[in-house]
Amino acid sequence: MDTFRSLDPTDCKKHRQLNEANQRNRRFFVLALIILLTICIAGNAEAKSAKSIYLDGDKKYAYLKKNPRLQKYRDKWFACINLFKEVYRHDPDGPWAAAGMYKTGELYYELYKRSFKPSDKAEALDTLQRVIKRYPKSRYKKKAQTLIAAIKGKTKPTPPKKDNRNQEQLIKAADRCYQRLLSSARKQKYRDQWLTCINKYKAAYHVDPKGTRSAEALYRSGVLAYQLYKRSFRPADKTRSLDLLKQTARSYPGTTYGREANKKIAVITGKPVETGAADAIQKVIADAKPSMPSPTSSGLSDNGGPARVQGLRHWSNPSYTRIVIDASKETSYQHRLLNQDPSINKPKRLYVDLDRSRLGDNIEKIVPINDDLLSNVRAGQHTHDAVRVVVDIKSFKTYKIFSLRNPFRIVIDVWGMATASGPTIPQQPSSVPDRSNISPGSLAQQLALGVRKIVIDPGHGGRDYGAPGYYKGVHEKRVVLNIAKKLAKRIRSELSCEVVLTRESDTYLTLEERTAIANTHNADLFISIHTNSARDRRAYGLETYFLNLATDDEAIRVAALENATSEKNISDLQTILTDLMQNAKINESSRLAAHVQGQLYRHMKKEYSSIRDKGVKQAPFYVLLGAQMPAILIETSFISNPRECKRLTNSHYQEKLCEGIVKGIRTYIKETNPTALLRHPPPSQKKAG
Repeated sequence: MDTFRSLDPTDCKKHRQLNEANQRNRRFFVLALIILLTICIAGNAEAKSAKSIYLDGDKKYAYLKKNPRLQKYRDKWFACINLFKEVYRHDPDGPWAAAGMYKTGELYYELYKRSFKPSDKAEALDTLQRVIKRYPKSRYKKKAQTLIAAIKGKTKPTPPKKDNRNQEQLIKAADRCYQRLLSSARKQKYRDQWLTCINKYKAAYHVDPKGTRSAEALYRSGVLAYQLYKRSFRPADKTRSLDLLKQTARSYPGTTYGREANKKIAVITGKPVETGAADAIQKVIADAKPSMPSPTSSGLSDNGGPARVQGLRHWSNPSYTRIVIDASKETSYQHRLLNQDPSINKPKRLYVDLDRSRLGDNIEKIVPINDDLLSNVRAGQHTHDAVRVVVDIKSFKTYKIFSLRNPFRIVIDVWGMATASGPTIPQQPSSVPDRSNISPGSLAQQLALGVRKIVIDPGHGGRDYGAPGYYKGVHEKRVVLNIAKKLAKRIRSELSCEVVLTRESDTYLTLEERTAIANTHNADLFISIHTNSARDRRAYGLETYFLNLATDDEAIRVAALENATSEKNISDLQTILTDLMQNAKINESSRLAAHVQGQLYRHMKKEYSSIRDKGVKQAPFYVLLGAQMPAILIETSFISNPRECKRLTNSHYQEKLCEGIVKGIRTYIKETNPTALLRHPPPSQKKAG
């Protein structure tokens, strides 16, 4: 029997229609569900988008604040500003609108502090005024009013927040901040880096204004503010510096830092420290005299006898002369400048009286100089217990006098009037540089003509062996001479600069003679090459120094080692250094040191393992005192370390050191004058006479 039944065509058609209707219903339902979900999601997004945009802007701004390199570019600032603008545009009446508008005004002001464009400042003020008018009940109204007052200069600076650390810890933190700043030429370009260190010193002061180091903290904040001013040229920075220094002098008048603040104020304002003084250093020396050790307490066992004046030395060019008075022991001294007296046929002259002293038996009493500046130097027994040294002057502008120890000697630097061929003493800093008389070693000339002449100083020599190496027979004097010769060759070939070596053989030079060579050759840069040494044989690394007050015990140790004196003498020396270096090229030296140290470390790290960056440091090195050009001292490696001692004797390692140093010098030259290296090689090379 047939079990299959044929389907009715009508039933098939109805079935198909039913399926199609079901599919249409499902599609409609899905579409409606999608639309409903979209509306809900959009509603939620509408409520949260202003917040999310604000957080995006805040995140982008936090990244910008951490990257000073990006802060130079306006588009980076506007990337943040536009996000905050979008916050209040997106929802003008929402809870995030006032915050977005306030942040917009704040960022415009931060941009203005870098661009100095009046339009940025006007935009900041206009936006903040809109916050006050449009959102009067918002907490951002008061913040906007405070910021407007700050922009217009109507509010007093708020003191730093209380810090739980003690003053000693805060000052150490500030010192570390300053050291990091000095070690990076890149960081020194950015205002916020300077303000960070300044505020750290101020925080150390505010935590305990009556503390033992309060005067130091306040003084250093003022000094750093002035260093910032010399880069920014903003009058507000100069005013801030003077305010801090005046506060130091007013609050701590009987302290060393109170007196130093007064001297610094005199330098900044251009007013002399005392009438009739040829240089601010005279006041410092005069202040230091009462505390100078007497001959019997100097540590020399000569039964308290008088000091013997043993010799007179000098180095000279047409407008600069350095004279050194050698004595057998330390003694106090006075100096005075006498004007010309035609009635008795006496020229202008400078004399130095050494107390409790006698002329040596074989001393040359009259040393002829006969250059454009001085006639001669004369020594005589002025009284029974005092020797007078007289300098007869032809052309005179100013002078400096300071003493060095071990052995004791008095250094006299005399500058004449500016000539076409000779340098002038650097002028006191001012807001508008005087470009009428530019010395060969000055930054102004470097910008105009580039670095043309470099003096390289291989440390030690002759009877001064320097630091002994880890391995027998290795001495610093030979190692640094080899490095210096290789460096001179590279500088001549790669930078086309004239190079002068203070010594080209195993000869002895005094520390003051090395600087005199650089000054009399009118050098643009002075680079002293040394190797480091420490009792701990594990110590290793590269470091670069420039002349300044030492900020840590390690720097004092290294300076004492290179000065061949005691750490106590270094500490004593610091008390007279502040004004001695007012005219020194401290800022340029720190920049040169930062470039050389940075390039040297990066270059050596690529070539060798176990290379340590000990950074840029500052210390009172005798060899850098009185240098009239940017001057640095490079500790190329630790000769006391077995690994580095072996490397220092290797010619390949010496070449790599020189490559890194040249890279640093090149970077410095390009920064001061990008076209300086696009010139022909010098016609001849000179050697130190």
